[in-house]
Amino acid sequence: MTPSEFIVGPDDPVLVTGATGFVGPAVVRSLLAHGFKNVRAFARPSSDATRLDAVVRCRRDEARVEVIRGNLLSREDCMTAARDVAVIFHLAMGGRKSFPDAVMNSVVTTRNLLDASLRYARLRRFVNVSSLTVYSNTRKPRRRVLDESSPVEDHPGSRGDAYGFAKIKQDEIVREYGNTVGLPYVIVRPGYVYGPGKDDLPARVGIGTFGVFLHLGGSNRIPLTYLDNCADAIVLAGVTRGVDGEVFNVVDDDPPSSRQLLRLYKRHVRRFPSLYIPHAVSYALCWAWERYSRWSEGQLPAVLNRKRWHTDWKRTRYSNEKAKARLGWAPQVPVSEGLSRYLQSGRDGCRA
Repeated sequence: MTPSEFIVGPDDPVLVTGATGFVGPAVVRSLLAHGFKNVRAFARPSSDATRLDAVVRCRRDEARVEVIRGNLLSREDCMTAARDVAVIFHLAMGGRKSFPDAVMNSVVTTRNLLDASLRYARLRRFVNVSSLTVYSNTRKPRRRVLDESSPVEDHPGSRGDAYGFAKIKQDEIVREYGNTVGLPYVIVRPGYVYGPGKDDLPARVGIGTFGVFLHLGGSNRIPLTYLDNCADAIVLAGVTRGVDGEVFNVVDDDPPSSRQLLRLYKRHVRRFPSLYIPHAVSYALCWAWERYSRWSEGQLPAVLNRKRWHTDWKRTRYSNEKAKARLGWAPQVPVSEGLSRYLQSGRDGCRA
């Protein structure tokens, strides 16, 4: 993809929210690597800017990274952040455990930012960074393949997942603004973003809340995307011509199976007891847990349920064909190298 195929030029201001999160600094770095020289990075006042500062220090002399501190719950802060920007990369998100916190800090903040962006006439595209967790994965047009045509969960609250609920509502708001006021938008749905600094095992491998790690993924492929690969896809989704209103899933080529990832993690990071639960048994466990939660009238929350099973542990293959074809994206860091960096970081973290 060449700069002539971009909707904005190198001097046009672009905004990255959530710039001090796990993915944010990598998006800023990718923007600079693509030649963009006027980057505005928005972050909460209390967030740790160590990784973002390292990116800023390594920028080219002619590039400018303006760091703005604020809160997207403040309409005034949103106006300051969105002023005259050509592209907004919206990565900021709320908490994962509490539904009220997730709604306030993912849904309300998104609406505030959208309202602010419409006050200025320069916005060319709004990129909402969502997640593969929004898909229901119960019905797919092609057997066992999850892609952009797969249905989104239509009752998100029933899964018991505050993060997934907020991402679904966030996507709905962005689409609403696109349909009602003509907001030019793209939605990016990464798989599990991994790399140095994020050293836990994905929940798609299993859960460790019972004193022993329950391995639920088995032979399932884990939809990993390495940090830098994901950041490149997000940037391309924001600047590539002719993709307004599109959704792009981001998953690296040839991701490992759950069994392979667990084996590598235990070998290179830390050892712990684990018990493999076959798919039929894990589905039955989720069904029983869900039934008991209803019988007990919620005294035992349905943290395991069939909708979560379909999302996290059902046998599924993942497609990145659309991102490759429409964005010209390809993972630059192969899975072997990405896993090596990820496992090394986890090992170093255990030693610290």
